[in-house]
Amino acid sequence: MKNLLLFSFLFLTASISFAQTFNYNGINYNITGTTVKVGLNPGITGSVTIPSSVTNLGTTYSATSIRDSAFSWCNALTNVTIPNSVTSIGNYAFFSCNALTSIILPNSITNIGNGTFYYCITLTSITISNSVTSIGNYTFSHCNALTSITIPNSVTSIGDFTFDYCYNLTSIIIPNSVTSIGDQAFQDCFHLNSVAIGNSVTNIGTNAFINCQYLT
Repeated sequence: MKNLLLFSFLFLTASISFAQTFNYNGINYNITGTTVKVGLNPGITGSVTIPSSVTNLGTTYSATSIRDSAFSWCNALTNVTIPNSVTSIGNYAFFSCNALTSIILPNSITNIGNGTFYYCITLTSITISNSVTSIGNYTFSHCNALTSITIPNSVTSIGDFTFDYCYNLTSIIIPNSVTSIGDQAFQDCFHLNSVAIGNSVTNIGTNAFINCQYLT
């Protein structure tokens, strides 16, 4: 199943975007009507700040989203600042950003896509805003350095494989707002020893905690 997802991801990144694209201060954007989304930025390095608005040919646009695969494989990307104008982050947006260590999602974010931080192996901390309602499939899969994460009370569902292979995650508190935990959500979290599950959870997926060998 993972191979199928990765093949889909590769097809996605190879596809041609027909939206008008322009560069503003070193970042590519796609025009989507009266707003823009952060476009594909292969090879971008260092610290990146996404402004809340950008200008192209005399027209100013609000930056409201980050497209699928926008920063995928940017192995020298160390830090990203996301403005409050952004409400959604696309699938695999930061896939395999191996130098990214921390990120703060603003309160405007309502949706985190599938595999958004997949294989961000140096990501040690992330702050999820209390406006996020769902965490997608594979969102933090293989974030091997992640030691802790706070799931806000706004989240109602945790997807499949969301935290699988997060080797160094030691504890997790699932708030009362969450009603479902996906299949293999915490698979192979070897050092996970404490889990608190809120009383609103009605479904825990297949093998959600498989190979959590230190869970006590």
